[in-house]
Amino acid sequence: MTEKIALKEIKEKIIIALDVKSQSEAAKILELLPEARIFKVGLELFTAEGPGMIELVRSYGHQVFLDIKLHDIPNTVAGAVRAAVRQGVSMLTLHTSGGKEMMSRAMDAAREEAEKAGLRTPLLLGVTVLTSLKEKDLEEIGFRSEPQTQVLRLAGLALQSGLKGVVCSPHEIELLRREHGTDIKIITPGIRPVWAEAQDQKRIMTPAEALVKGADYMVIGRPIIQAANPEEAFARVVKELEAAV
Repeated sequence: MTEKIALKEIKEKIIIALDVKSQSEAAKILELLPEARIFKVGLELFTAEGPGMIELVRSYGHQVFLDIKLHDIPNTVAGAVRAAVRQGVSMLTLHTSGGKEMMSRAMDAAREEAEKAGLRTPLLLGVTVLTSLKEKDLEEIGFRSEPQTQVLRLAGLALQSGLKGVVCSPHEIELLRREHGTDIKIITPGIRPVWAEAQDQKRIMTPAEALVKGADYMVIGRPIIQAANPEEAFARVVKELEAAV
């Protein structure tokens, strides 16, 4: 029994990124990965297909991580959060650089709308520093601190605003755990199994390394969905995580 529960928990730590262009492509992946628990709908797919994409993922019995990184004036973001809650998303991202008021209003809106609809409040996640950015990139947009310092600052702001989790690169996991302990949920992209290429993300780590360092969830896309056999690739990642624990 213990082994089955452990396996279930491991599978729930993997978020499959539906990094495809259409609902029909996404449906094929959903068919191929019945054992996966959470699927990420990103900006490109959501812009192409709209809320119907959320409905599709949920129709397969899976949770939706809506990763559209909201960043606007507080009232607009709060309205978008309410709409996402009504659509039944389980996780939702917004940019921490939108500020404390924006994040606080978003959290209030999520709680109120969930209570009104009789739904569980989704996990709102503050995006800190994109995994595609290095120190030089931060300097170009006016941030004078190194990525880790900026991540720590923005994660602290997210928690002060009422958010329960953040998105950061795997290289900031230990830093955030030391600073905030278990008070914060950590979701990390930039995860590449040992057998996969790094591609366009610069600050990356293997699933096992991220899990040991303290990641709550890890986002994995192309190494699984573009594999010759996605189900087998997913199983390989699960085995890698099992070996780590």
